[in-house]
Amino acid sequence: MAAHLGRRLRRGATSGAVVAAAVAALAASQAPEMVPPPADNASGDMPTGVGDTATPPGGSASGNSPYYTDLPPLNTPNRPGAPTNLPIVTGPAEAGIPASVLAAYKRAEQSLKSTDPNCNLPWQLLAGIGKVESGQASGGRVDANGTTLSPILGPVLNGVGFANISDTDNGVYDGDTKHDRAIGPMQFIPSTWATWGQDANGDGKKDPSNIYDAAQAAGMYLCANDRNLAVKADLDRAILSYNHSTEYLNTVLSWFEYYKRGTHQVPDGTGVLPGGRSDDRDRTTPSGTRPAPTTPATPKPTPSKPTPSKPAVPKPTPTPPPVTNPVTKVVRLKDASTGTLTATAGGTFAVRPAVLALDAAGKPVAGVQVRFRITGDTDSRFGIGAREITATTGTAGKALAPSLKAGERIGRFTVGATVVGRTLSPVSLTATVTERSADKLTRLDAKELAATTGTEFADQVQVKATDAGAVAAGVALTAGFVTADGSQAADGPYFKDASGTAVRTLTGLKTDADGVLTLPKMYADEKAGTYLLRLTTPGGGTLTVELKVTAPAPEPTPTPTPTPTPSPSQSTTTPEATPTS
Repeated sequence: MAAHLGRRLRRGATSGAVVAAAVAALAASQAPEMVPPPADNASGDMPTGVGDTATPPGGSASGNSPYYTDLPPLNTPNRPGAPTNLPIVTGPAEAGIPASVLAAYKRAEQSLKSTDPNCNLPWQLLAGIGKVESGQASGGRVDANGTTLSPILGPVLNGVGFANISDTDNGVYDGDTKHDRAIGPMQFIPSTWATWGQDANGDGKKDPSNIYDAAQAAGMYLCANDRNLAVKADLDRAILSYNHSTEYLNTVLSWFEYYKRGTHQVPDGTGVLPGGRSDDRDRTTPSGTRPAPTTPATPKPTPSKPTPSKPAVPKPTPTPPPVTNPVTKVVRLKDASTGTLTATAGGTFAVRPAVLALDAAGKPVAGVQVRFRITGDTDSRFGIGAREITATTGTAGKALAPSLKAGERIGRFTVGATVVGRTLSPVSLTATVTERSADKLTRLDAKELAATTGTEFADQVQVKATDAGAVAAGVALTAGFVTADGSQAADGPYFKDASGTAVRTLTGLKTDADGVLTLPKMYADEKAGTYLLRLTTPGGGTLTVELKVTAPAPEPTPTPTPTPTPSPSQSTTTPEATPTS
């Protein structure tokens, strides 16, 4: 087989099975112990092609942006511990990782071993993702601090061929105030960076364009939700959370396995860039998004006098920032939230949970991982859909959790904060979800509500709820018939429950998404009169509607027929005979 597969995967066109077959061939010829990545659906993921257009429930680190699709070569580098009688080689160029980039990956691995040892994060996984996302920071084009020499930007996520993600950072990171773009060597979108961004090199900034910050953030992102990356299912889920595509999963796994067989360090700026991309429809590398490898022009010879050449000054290998464990300095956590954690059902908490990590002298400790965990009978979650999240304290010692999203369950719950890797007294923050409210109810028609005794009302009551002028959706509403003094009516109009029984008060009614509610049919009993229907909502919304019940009109009394009187000529009386003398 050729030294390089020379294949580029096309999104939705080339099956992930091609990658699996290629890596299987690599395993058979060079590394018998290698386990090839799964074919489509082998680990319960979506079929090839489907993942490229679907968005996972919690989003993705890169916003499902395009990625490099070239595969590793088949001639793998020597694996550590190989027989000593083999020739010592550094391996193919693709195995070389720029010095600063390699140092950042290894530093992130060491840091996660200290703070989240159960995750089992291998630096080769970060290298696989870094290769696929940015070609190892554009071949290691970074400065002495690990920051890319020029921005590495994904395409504008404006819905044209990609996801549609409106601007979330006001252009601070990606320079675009209309839409977001993936940025940096690990290709975080700004909204994801806002949650997971790290200051791993200790310069006081969380910079997605810095390889140390980005690698640390990527490691924490992959370890989220108590994943154990030594377990295949968790490993697959972690990679898919970065970009929800089966092809992406298989491509990253192929580089991951390749780097596990050995790598070597190359000077910054000299790494080999991949060529194929998942959005490369015509086999050309688009410009303006990610840098492509260039071939320097061959200069024409110019006759000149020979001059002694100066010996090349070797570029010093960058020394990665020392791995320190600030956790040992922390003696307590302190609540640093800026207000009360309260939100209406279905809304977002205005205040985010926050704590301070303090040492024995009461001074803030930076770089400490704090785990925030939601406990209690609640369906509220952090904004990314998780009950548990880890944040790192900044230079002021403050760890800020993502925004909380209130569920529909009313009541209190607790957000606990603990230091990862230390047994310290936790900080418990009480959060409260209140019911939805409306301050105004308006009837949507002005029809007179009238019925005769013993019949149903022809019209139903329809109302709209608003709160401070805005539509109040999902607001609970109580409807009941009352007397003039406001007490519950004992007779008069009524509703019917599911069994057909007459009821004069209804609870548990809720407005729809437009804040509108249509009441059930109403019925009149045998008592005529004027009655009141009162509607109320949490928040003070009240509406009183008048109903009239009339007795049916009385039937007219029929006129009696007169009895005829006989005339004298018609008399039947026989006169008495006159006696004769």
